[in-house]
Amino acid sequence: MAPIRILGVDPGLRNMGWGVIEAEGSRLSFVACGTVKSDEKQDMAERLKHLFEQLSEIVRQYQPDEAAVEETFVNKDERATLKLGQARGIAMVVPALAGLSVGEYAPNLVKKTIVGSGHAEKGQIHLMVKVLLPKSDAKTPDAADALAIALTHAQHRGLKARIAGL
Repeated sequence: MAPIRILGVDPGLRNMGWGVIEAEGSRLSFVACGTVKSDEKQDMAERLKHLFEQLSEIVRQYQPDEAAVEETFVNKDERATLKLGQARGIAMVVPALAGLSVGEYAPNLVKKTIVGSGHAEKGQIHLMVKVLLPKSDAKTPDAADALAIALTHAQHRGLKARIAGL
């Protein structure tokens, strides 16, 4: 069985985290991670263009087989939610344009998969990411979250395939 390379993306307009892992059976290994940032001083179109170009370069460089994106957390600030939705659109369309399937995962499912509790704190998630991927070097919370999303996809992709085969 060949390893599957998974790109996890934690969408954000200011900071978009990304993480790449490989899954070979139940063995998981760290490949790379980082954060793409956009300049708040630029207009929205330029910021989205920058995110698109940078995420496209990551896909070209790391050649993932599949991608996973966190679903949008709706908050009380409608404008912030709308802006996050635009960044999430970039996070989904870039891998789709590269021919990748894109899994979507609710924040609570990511927390439950990684920590065992759907209401885990960010610090707990980052600690467990480091336990699960000891060689990982996430320098930002967004990068650690992206690795957690990739790990969640690795855990749930097999289940989705089995269900689809029924």
